Amino acid sequence: MTEPSFDAVKIGIVSISDRASTGVYEDKGLPALQDWLRRALHNPITFEPRLIPDEKERISATLIELVDAGCSLILTTGGTGPALRDVTPEATLAVADKEMPGFGEQMRQISLKFVPTAILSRQVAVIRGQSLIINLPGQPKSIAETLEGLKDESASASGQPVVHGIFAAVPYCVDLIGGPYMETRDEVCKAFRPKTAIRPR
Repeated sequence: MTEPSFDAVKIGIVSISDRASTGVYEDKGLPALQDWLRRALHNPITFEPRLIPDEKERISATLIELVDAGCSLILTTGGTGPALRDVTPEATLAVADKEMPGFGEQMRQISLKFVPTAILSRQVAVIRGQSLIINLPGQPKSIAETLEGLKDESASASGQPVVHGIFAAVPYCVDLIGGPYMETRDEVCKAFRPKTAIRPR
């Protein structure tokens, strides 16, 4: 029996922080994104990491650069709150061909299970060309919760989702915009596709 082959995927990961980008403290966003994606996907991944300050023009230029470099998926972390320097959503919307509001809505629903200040988050998701760009929270724990969702760990439920993470919808979205076929590890985050869109092994 031959081993299944998986499409290669290029993913842009962008950590946006004034202090981390100048070395004031160690960036934890990029390692958290790499770790989760490696656990979640069967696909061989090429990462395009960027660590940049909270500057709107710089963020927009970085996103365009990663789209042009062939990243099917681009995940950002940081800069999505109401503070004066938080401009990631504006920079993301500035490069969008289409906005995907459902991602931001679901991220806030997940975070509200933990903190009432989740309503202050302004994460957005957009499509530019054949790339899906998603703003994620800044904390590694919140990144994982947002992507993975919340599972019921009781014996009777055996890890069934209580709240779906946003990544369950990412592979099919990438399919629809002409990207590679992304295959998830069910124990981390099970991707949903209509039956007609599932590729046989």
